[in-house]
Amino acid sequence: MNNSNSVGNDDREMKRRRVAIVAITKHGIEIACRLKKTMNEWDIYAPEKFRAGIGDDESVEVNWYTEPSTALMARLFNSYNALICIFSLGAVIRMIAPYIRDKRSDPAVLVIDDTARFVISALSGHIGGANALARLVARILNSTPVITTAADVNETIAVDLLGSEFGWRIDEVSEHNITMMSAAMVNEEPIGIYQDAGEHGWWNGKELPRNVRVFKSIDELYTSGLKALLITDRLIDPRYGELLARAVVYRPKSLVVGLGLHWDTSSDEIARGVEHAFKDAMLSMHSIKCIATLERGYEIIGLKEFSEHAKIPVEYYSKEQLASIQVPNPSNLVRMYEGTPSVAEAAALAGTRGKGELVMQKRKFPPNLTVAVARIKYDESDVQGQVG
Repeated sequence: MNNSNSVGNDDREMKRRRVAIVAITKHGIEIACRLKKTMNEWDIYAPEKFRAGIGDDESVEVNWYTEPSTALMARLFNSYNALICIFSLGAVIRMIAPYIRDKRSDPAVLVIDDTARFVISALSGHIGGANALARLVARILNSTPVITTAADVNETIAVDLLGSEFGWRIDEVSEHNITMMSAAMVNEEPIGIYQDAGEHGWWNGKELPRNVRVFKSIDELYTSGLKALLITDRLIDPRYGELLARAVVYRPKSLVVGLGLHWDTSSDEIARGVEHAFKDAMLSMHSIKCIATLERGYEIIGLKEFSEHAKIPVEYYSKEQLASIQVPNPSNLVRMYEGTPSVAEAAALAGTRGKGELVMQKRKFPPNLTVAVARIKYDESDVQGQVG
């Protein structure tokens, strides 16, 4: 084995890595090496005392440590996205217990026995990805994955993961309902779903659970009185406010914001304009997929700052690309200055890759900003389930 540097103090380097394997026995180190030969980017940590007697396989790099395993685990817990522990479940629980905070920030933790018979998903099964990781590791080792989260064993909808593969997020207005909805789902209580935006492949083409009913309108779902999953890029109309008490709201990345702006348009000006436009149009900013605008050959500092602060990517299109798109409000003045009769509306539509429609025509925010919004339309042919 490669005599790599001992575990050092450079935690910044550790944070750039994703998975750490911790083995504390000779058999455990052998299992760790089997994993690393398939997943080379994963890091192995093992006690220094086993370095001499474990063999000389130069193809596998091991980080040999001398500190107590409890201290090592404390550092790795806050530095990696996932920990694979090849020792007893009880020992792992005692080591990580002081550092567990919540399922949105804790790393995935797997536990493997010393013969690699079982791979246990021990912590952060859903959001942290431990369940999926356990299945992967079990395939590599030809082991049995042990997964105990109710949604998985009952093969029902994981409320806290719905749409995560598409980048959906749960709106903070309904985060407090996740536990209630998860319990209702696994206990097979009647649940309604309404979706008017985003991808329709979130249930992988399967038939929905028997307790789940799809509604054609939010009004029908509201009057049904059922607990609900709402998949929408729209703000909830105040008249349906009571629905939020029994719902989890998902925000798909379905909106493209087209911007027309000047070289000196500031980040604050963009933020104010977009926020006002979305509020007036009853749209959620959590559903913004990207910003689209004209490629000018130079960087607009205000747009760059807004993009970085809001964590929204920017896509650029040439004047020829924008000029080829039909829009409801072309302008000869814009054509004169920009070489295309539309920037904001055309850019918003361009960002949908030909699969969208304007949901907000251009609005001007003097002195230097124009905003338009388009919605990406997804194919509905793969929706499965009972339609109400």
